Amino acid sequence: MTMKTKQELITQIAALLNEVIEVEEQAAEAIPNFSKPVEMLTIKECSEAVKGLSEHTIRQLVAQEKIPYIRTGQGKRGKILISRAALLEYLGGAA
Repeated sequence: MTMKTKQELITQIAALLNEVIEVEEQAAEAIPNFSKPVEMLTIKECSEAVKGLSEHTIRQLVAQEKIPYIRTGQGKRGKILISRAALLEYLGGAA
């Protein structure tokens, strides 16, 4: 193998490594940052957190799928949990 061939191979390997690094950086940016804790509120806690907002209104927002929620448990006995940030974001955007 000549010196020129070795240099070409090294250049190609370096280019491939740079591409791999760029792809990994883009993938890392696409992954959400879960380091911050998410505060989840029940419907009652939501109504207490925002003055003038009734439990009925919050239930309507959930039923109309205007705010994201998680239902814990099954059926009517399951609690509905809403992210404080999502609730405040919706209310801020609704005004």
